Order: sequence, then C-alpha cells, then structure tokens
Amino acid sequence: MTAKELISNKIPPVMTSDSGLEALAVMDEYRISHLPIVNNEEFLGMISEEDIFNHNHFEESIGNHRLSLKRPFVTENQHIYDVIKVIAEEKLSLVPVLDNNNNYLGIITRQALVDCFAEFAAVQNPGGVLVLDLNEKDYSLSEIAQIVESNDARILSIYIRSYQDSTRLEITLKINKMDISAILTTFNRYDYTIKASFSAIEYDDYLKDRFDSLMAYLNI
Repeated sequence: MTAKELISNKIPPVMTSDSGLEALAVMDEYRISHLPIVNNEEFLGMISEEDIFNHNHFEESIGNHRLSLKRPFVTENQHIYDVIKVIAEEKLSLVPVLDNNNNYLGIITRQALVDCFAEFAAVQNPGGVLVLDLNEKDYSLSEIAQIVESNDARILSIYIRSYQDSTRLEITLKINKMDISAILTTFNRYDYTIKASFSAIEYDDYLKDRFDSLMAYLNI
C-alpha cells in the first residue's frame, strides 16, 4: 500500500496569511496538533500547536511564526511503512503528501495509519491469535505455516517483533479459526514457546499495543 491510497482532504491546510488563532481553531476542531502550510499548491512546511503558543501572538499571521519542524512530508508513491516512519520520527499527528512535482495533495493522519495497520492485521476477520517466542535461528515461516495448515486452518496475518540487543523474536499470528486449541497443542509438540493466545476481542487491545510498539521501534 502506498501513501496515495490513504490521502485525505478532510482537514484543510492553512496559508501563511492565516492567524495563529485560526490555525488553533482548525486543530481543535479535528483534534490534531499539526497543520500543513500551503499557498496555492506549494507546500511550505508544518506548523505545530507548540509553535503557535511559543510565539504567543495569536492574531499574527503564521507566516511570522518560527517553525520547529523541518518540513516533513512523504510523496504519494512511498510505502505505508515510510509514512509510519516519518510520523514516528517527527511525532506528528498527521503528515502531508506531495506529488512528484512537490505539489501538495493532502494529508495522512495518525488515526488513518492505525486503521490501515488494523486492516493489515486482519482485525475484522474472525479468528484466534497466538504469540510465539523463539530464537532468530529457529524461525521458519514455512514450518509455522505448515503447523497451522496441518490443523485445517490458515494464517490471516503475521507480525514479527524483534528486540534490541537480543536474538529473540516475538511472532504474532492471526488464525482464521476461533478455536485454536489443536493448533496450540501442535506448536507445543514441536517445542515452540507459546507466549500468549487471545480471543478476537482481546486481540483488539493487543493490536493497539503492538502498533504503539512499532511506532516506538521506528522512532529509535
């Protein structure tokens, strides 16, 4: 999935002639803390809520404000993981999207990324979830898939988490069956360490935690 598939124009950009007060009103309405600055189709930069409060002259145009961000953006053909990386590194509530001529196209919000990540992880599909803990040298996707499929099931999504200064991996599997007891038994027979298993409802909370971990990892 690329950035252009998530572009939204629901949140309007601000112009250099708009006041800090007007920008804050837009931020408050959409519950965000950043806004792109655009004149015609030209993307000029990003202003944050903190920039406006630090300037402390709310009636002045934002063209007179000092911007703390270094013009963050993504292009329309960048992968969704690049979008996550920019948002994580700059701690943004949204990121502007530009075309190949550097013209402003719209924005992608952090919430849109959460929704996209949920789609990747097959949250809407019924099924169970299990989490494996293993060494990197023992990881074999083909073996994991064979174990699941030998129980007349299939993997809907897989998420792999690594740890700094460690050879351990955490493998999260979304399975297309609600009852995964037979699958758990088979993994145990193959000497896999099962760290956790979840129902569909429990998985929603777990997925949010994993998304936050991904964002934190990309910010390192």
